[in-house]
Amino acid sequence: MYKLILLRHGQSAWNLENRFTGWTDVDLSDKGRDEAREAGKKMKEAGLVPQYFFTSYLKRAIHTLQIAAEEMDLDWVPVVKDWHLNERHYGALQGLNKADTAQKYGAEQVHEWRRGFETLPPLLTPDDPRWPGNDVRYKSLTADELPLAESLKDTIARVRGCWEEVIAPKIPFYDTVLVAAHGNSLRGLAKMLLHMSANEVVDLEIPTGSPWVFELDERMNVIKEYYL
Repeated sequence: MYKLILLRHGQSAWNLENRFTGWTDVDLSDKGRDEAREAGKKMKEAGLVPQYFFTSYLKRAIHTLQIAAEEMDLDWVPVVKDWHLNERHYGALQGLNKADTAQKYGAEQVHEWRRGFETLPPLLTPDDPRWPGNDVRYKSLTADELPLAESLKDTIARVRGCWEEVIAPKIPFYDTVLVAAHGNSLRGLAKMLLHMSANEVVDLEIPTGSPWVFELDERMNVIKEYYL
């Protein structure tokens, strides 16, 4: 039996300010750092010893992993950083206050942008400073890979490749692995693991800083899943 641990990053500064974040590289709040430490304590107390780590290119996930790993005395464990595990790209909404945006466009429209499975938020343009093509960490991506905005469906599609080609092949060799990422990229992994429908996954809430453990058989079928 193998174990896969999914860990949504702790509260970020923009979570605290109720702003759309997406690929914007915002760090953890003080509460988020506390959540990361608590996650590490819970995993250590549960006897979990991940042997391989995966995270995104965004510091709120990276720092959550680093803090939790330090708490478990597992700073030495190999880490793979993969942009496919980034949060959903919220396009031109990134940086905007969610309440102000709802007041401007209507709560129903904002809810659809946030939770519609195939709905795209307003697009960025390549000349917008928020466009990821302006960021050195994404310089190797093709024009097709650089998003102007993403739906949840788009996010899950890029996460699927990471799961199938990068994460899943490592699990049989390392027994227990941990993925520290984001609400929407982890929704993608959960959809695949639990065979969820589109309607089910859009309503899935994954709390920050709470280790979600999946016990898997040799075919990556879920035997059991639980939060610590």
